[in-house]
Amino acid sequence: MNVILVSNSLAKTRSITLSGWHISFLALMLLGLMLGAAFTLQYALVRFAPEGLGDGMRAFLSKIQSAEQQKQQSYLHSSLDAMAARVGQMQAQMQRLDALGTRLAKLTGMKPDEFRFDQPPAQGGPLITLPAQEMSVSSLDQQLSKLTQVVSDRSDKLQALETMLLQNQLSSRLLPSIAPIDDGWYSSNFGWRIDPFTGTNAMHEGVDYMVPTGTPVHASAGGVVAYASYHAQYGNMVEIDHGNDIVTRYAHASRLLVKVGQVVRRGEKIAVVGSTGRSTGSHLHFEVRYKGNAQNPVRFLQKAAG
Repeated sequence: MNVILVSNSLAKTRSITLSGWHISFLALMLLGLMLGAAFTLQYALVRFAPEGLGDGMRAFLSKIQSAEQQKQQSYLHSSLDAMAARVGQMQAQMQRLDALGTRLAKLTGMKPDEFRFDQPPAQGGPLITLPAQEMSVSSLDQQLSKLTQVVSDRSDKLQALETMLLQNQLSSRLLPSIAPIDDGWYSSNFGWRIDPFTGTNAMHEGVDYMVPTGTPVHASAGGVVAYASYHAQYGNMVEIDHGNDIVTRYAHASRLLVKVGQVVRRGEKIAVVGSTGRSTGSHLHFEVRYKGNAQNPVRFLQKAAG
C-alpha cells in the first residue's frame, strides 16, 4: 500500500509504502486502543458516576453483572456437586474398609474391643487455635483427589494383606496340627530305638499312641486320601496327602473308614485303632513325611498327648 502526503509547506509530495506487516501492526494497535478506551469508560461509569447513568445503561450493566453472577453460581454448584459425589464414593470406600478391617482383626486373632472399626477413634487434648486459612474450591478439590487416591491405595494394600492371611490360614489347616488320638500317651517316640522284633537298634519313623482297640483315629489335617488298604509292615493303613509334599500315615488300624481319592477335613474320623501288620499290641503308629522323608510329628502338633 502506498500513502501519498500532500502539504502546502512541502515543495513536493511524499510517498510512504506500507507492507502487510505494517498494516497488521497498526490494526492491532488500533484495536488495543479501542478496547482500552472501552474498558476505561466502563470502569469510570461504574466507579465514579453510577448516579449519572441512564436507565438503559443501568439495565445493561445490571444484566452483565447478573450474567456473570449466574456463571459463577453455576460453576460453584457444579463444583460442589462433583465434590459431593466424590465424598459419597469415599464414604462407600470407608464402609468397605471398615468391613475389611473387621475381617482382618478376626483373622489375626485380635479382640473385638481392641479395634472398633464401626466407631470413630477416641481423641482428646488441649485446644490450640491457629489462624483460619481460607480454602478455595480448587484447593479443596485437589485435597479430595489426594485423599481418594490414598483411600484407594490403602484398600488395595489391605485386600492384599487379607489374601495373604487367608492363604496362611488355609496352609495352616493343611499342616498336621492336631493329634490323631484324643486321649493317649506315647509308647514309643520318634528316633532311634531297640526294635521289638529283632532286638537291634533301628530307626522309628513316627510316634506310637498306646490306646485300646476301637479308639477313633482322626485326620491331623485336611487333605486327600492317597492310600487306604492293607500293608505288610503297617497293617491297615491310611495315607493322606496334604499338598506341598506333606503326607501323614496312620497305621495298624483294625478298620479303615475312608477310601482312596476321598477328601477329608482336619479332625475327621478316618480309622479305628487296632493291631494289624508288624505290631506287638493295640496302638496307632503315626508318621509325618515331607518330600518322602520322615519328620518328627511332635514338631507339627499343637496338642501332643503324653
